[in-house]
Amino acid sequence: MKPTEKKQQEKSRMHARNKNRERYDLNALIISKPELKAYIVLNKYGKDSIDFANPKAVKLLNQALLHYYYGIEHWIFPDENLCPPIPGRADYIHHMADLLTTTNFGRSPIGEQITCLDIGVGANCIYPIIGVTEYNWNFIASDIDSTSIATANGIIVANATLKNKIECRLQENQSAIFQGIIANDEKVDLTVCNPPFHASAEEAQKGTRRKVKNLSGKKVKTPELNFAGISKELICEGGEHQFIQNMIRESKAVGNNCFWFSTLISKQSNLKGTYKALEKAGASVVKTIPMGTGNKSSRVVAWTFLSPQDQKIWKETRWGNS
Repeated sequence: MKPTEKKQQEKSRMHARNKNRERYDLNALIISKPELKAYIVLNKYGKDSIDFANPKAVKLLNQALLHYYYGIEHWIFPDENLCPPIPGRADYIHHMADLLTTTNFGRSPIGEQITCLDIGVGANCIYPIIGVTEYNWNFIASDIDSTSIATANGIIVANATLKNKIECRLQENQSAIFQGIIANDEKVDLTVCNPPFHASAEEAQKGTRRKVKNLSGKKVKTPELNFAGISKELICEGGEHQFIQNMIRESKAVGNNCFWFSTLISKQSNLKGTYKALEKAGASVVKTIPMGTGNKSSRVVAWTFLSPQDQKIWKETRWGNS
């Protein structure tokens, strides 16, 4: 298999509705974001590409993708914040839409009847952006960082399609996840989360070096954090494993307020502990959804505490099925 064929095959592992399944149309993206032209380089196959080792290039690429494919004209946040790869984030949202559809007898509950909670929205607000533009869902967006909340709100206000669709909420208790965010009488149809996956700054730096090498083919000793972010976005005590353990434990307390809880799990080694925690918490249904973007494999784990009867009532009252 030729290297270019392998790359295309890797890209096509993305969800069927992902707008970036195919190779980027760089000419169209440059028209959408002219500044991107200065960062076009030849890759090792002699094809036009982006210099993924350059944080400015990566940010411009993502701004162009959001503008061209999703109609987002203003996506501005500080350079020290996480700049996420758009295709991978879109995949998560599409898979959650599929989960709602299979739960709802093949009928896709879309629009304002769906409320999604994004745990750790960050300054970039990416999951709500994709969920609103692709499915017209409503979003609650939480974060422990007040500056990130303010920046996300700035993005919402600056884009007409996002106005009145996303409500940002500051999590004032830095050790809590759902407590103080979901009100006692509030219903949320699903939650999404890309948890902090590093336990230390050293681990985060190592992960960034590996990511840059995979994308650009370059070995960089001290890379600029083109996909990284401030410490609160990437690092927490105990890393991804402990964050997910805390989320599962806390989700049980609001088990009747939410249909599907979910989280991205980047490290396969964390799956065993996740399943064990969900069994201990008493989850009634657990689903694992494999995802693949580029040369990376990951997965989403989703769970619910609702009984079959409670699920039936939820669908009838919130999704209009009887």
